[in-house]
Amino acid sequence: GTLITISSFSWFSMWMGLEINLLSFIPLMNEMNNPLSSEASFKYFIIQAISSMLILFNFLSFLISKEYLTPLNFLIELIFDSALLMKLGMVPFHFWLPEIMEGISWTNTFLLLTWQKIAPMILIMYNSQMNFFLISIIILSLLISGINNWNPTSIKKILTFSSINPMSWMLSILLLNQSLWMFYFIFYTLISLSMILMFKKIWTPSIQDFFK
Repeated sequence: GTLITISSFSWFSMWMGLEINLLSFIPLMNEMNNPLSSEASFKYFIIQAISSMLILFNFLSFLISKEYLTPLNFLIELIFDSALLMKLGMVPFHFWLPEIMEGISWTNTFLLLTWQKIAPMILIMYNSQMNFFLISIIILSLLISGINNWNPTSIKKILTFSSINPMSWMLSILLLNQSLWMFYFIFYTLISLSMILMFKKIWTPSIQDFFK
């Protein structure tokens, strides 16, 4: 699904790749020995379906705007960026991410923090430009993710807000230098993998358990 999205030449195939990605990740989230996984997968499906609906609405509006809605092009681009930022879990569209992270396994946590971010970020790179809206989202995400990391005791919540921070930097780099973004993303993926493997091995749901 990710490869279809980033290599497609049409809007419809981009949307189709996102849907394949969504429908293939949800079965991975459902686990027999985890009672929270079904709730997390349902919430994930709802959020991703809403953002996919906005993307499809945006494509249809863009086709119409060529003839009738040219003054609304900025609003259409704003809706498209908002839908992709919702898929990424950027502030202020991050409300779903901490709750879902609490209900999934460490393996799915790694996939959600790394692989699931690739397709939306590539679509932003293809179809967006640095504007006031994206600059505001980047600055807001940096501030909120830093502030929210002061109090939580849950390791997964700390990982969640710690992922929003580098995503902000990657989003700013993405629109300026794609090679540097790739290096940053690979580096972030390796660090996330090493941390999640450690937490999975010693199973520490909270900071107190980690220090014990």
